[in-house]
Amino acid sequence: MNRINFHFIGGGRITRIFLQVIYYNNLSPGKIIVTDHNSEVLDKLKATFSTIQVSTDNSFEIGSADIVFVALHPPVLIENLLKIKGLLRKETIIVSLAPKISISKIAETLGGLENIVRMIPNAPSVTGNGYNPIAYSGSISREAVRTVENICKPLGKMPVVDEKKLEAYAIVSAMGPTYFWFQFYKLKELAVEFGFAEVEADEAIREMISGTVKSMYGNLSKQEVLDLVPVKPIGDHEHEILRIYDEKLTGLFVKLTS
Repeated sequence: MNRINFHFIGGGRITRIFLQVIYYNNLSPGKIIVTDHNSEVLDKLKATFSTIQVSTDNSFEIGSADIVFVALHPPVLIENLLKIKGLLRKETIIVSLAPKISISKIAETLGGLENIVRMIPNAPSVTGNGYNPIAYSGSISREAVRTVENICKPLGKMPVVDEKKLEAYAIVSAMGPTYFWFQFYKLKELAVEFGFAEVEADEAIREMISGTVKSMYGNLSKQEVLDLVPVKPIGDHEHEILRIYDEKLTGLFVKLTS
């Protein structure tokens, strides 16, 4: 892959993941610039990735960028894009990592740029096991698509989806791990309290999770899967847990799509 100049607007968690992928998969970048309003965030990134350039000014050398990753929350995305309007080359690729703000709105805000991409990344990308649905603008060039694919391939799977489904993916696949991680860590903690060595707890939980997923997506019906284990110690709280899912996630989906 040719040397590419990267610009990240926003220096948070997902930008750190992308930088790890760029560095550790030898993607032969040109310049890497990260901008963020918080200088402490930039200092921490610079301490880990010493060759990046940082600035609190989003427009810092933005004209030299081949690809711009916009890693901002929806409420502040448009106002930050307006700060770079007119400073980008027409062939520059814009990759928004945020839900809610559409490709058409991004293109309009930036004065009609054509190479616009939206991706909803998830945290397992840090180990190359991500599931990162992506949508491309109708006017994007084939070369731009290839560039994005080559850069993002090390993150994990990257299915091309209908843009209208990206908000649902944000809730299901991007935020999905957070619904389970704290429970898995608690289960490990209990396993150690019950007498497991830590390595035994890790293996038991890892294999349980793997087998659980394979059983769910095997040849059994939903009811047959649910009936595999007769004892359900927290079954009395199942309706309460399902209610939380309905209220919190449906409410969030409405917020992202309104």
